[in-house]
Amino acid sequence: MQRLIQDIKTGQFGQIYLLYGEEGYLRRQYRDKLKEAIIGDDNMNYHYYEGKDISIGQIIDQAETLPFFAERRLLILENSGLFKSGGEELAAYLANPAQTSYFVFVETQVDKRSRLYKTASSKGCAVEFAIQDEATLKRWILGMIKKENKKISGPALQFLLEKTGTDMENIRKETEKLFCYCLDKDVIAEEDIEEICTKRIGNHIFDMVSAIADKKQKRALTLYYELLAQKEPPMRILFLIARQFNLLLQVKELRGKGYQNKAIGEKVGLPGFIAGKYVTQAASFDTARLREAVEECVAAEEAVKTGKMNDNISVEMLIVKYSSQA
Repeated sequence: MQRLIQDIKTGQFGQIYLLYGEEGYLRRQYRDKLKEAIIGDDNMNYHYYEGKDISIGQIIDQAETLPFFAERRLLILENSGLFKSGGEELAAYLANPAQTSYFVFVETQVDKRSRLYKTASSKGCAVEFAIQDEATLKRWILGMIKKENKKISGPALQFLLEKTGTDMENIRKETEKLFCYCLDKDVIAEEDIEEICTKRIGNHIFDMVSAIADKKQKRALTLYYELLAQKEPPMRILFLIARQFNLLLQVKELRGKGYQNKAIGEKVGLPGFIAGKYVTQAASFDTARLREAVEECVAAEEAVKTGKMNDNISVEMLIVKYSSQA
């Protein structure tokens, strides 16, 4: 990361940059910073490719073409999937590319065993943008709040983060809405956040499963109907419920083996502060019940796909069964 920042600052660029990881906001931010620093507004020598149907031959031909009245030609390839499979030909070319061509690859996932990844990381600069931890996200949010000459309490900041989730793009959008809503206020309060910030569907599902665990059937069904009112497809809701139960099963098993929240989060792909909430929620279920719930979700999906049951009704019956007092 330090090398990437230094290269942008000094203008001394390598020919290959790989930006990857789950944090899309940072990937896009540094993609744009590199583009601006390397080539500016020179559209004659800039080429952008996206998707898995990219022609490697076309990329190489473009890279071998001398830039038009400039020192550099920039090629950005995004979401190509080449760092998981099919990148051998491009890796061979990048071992000795045209000296005037510069490459920026932007990917969510990579296979570090692939030849293309090894080439990009050894001959260039590979930077992973992982989901940021709670402390980093709070510092970032506080920085944005300070620029707006506003203040926020610790509990309100925590509430905002719980409401928005850890995706930085979503946080940025929600804080912009919050700033507009609090235009005439110096302090952002929890009630402002509750009023204006949209709860992410993942948080909605978490609350629904909490209601199921607490046997609050009416509450669980109300949350389900709210999702339907927001035009969320029942099968997507079913998928998210299944994912939630599966995560809880993993969390419960790891907790039973003595793992602490941070380690649990790392193993199941959750930030530490969110993992703690999952540990608490998992404690409301026994392991057999969670395993059964995952299997029921699979059975419900199959029943819908085979036409045995309506998608809406299948999810509703699942919620009723696991939130029943019996």
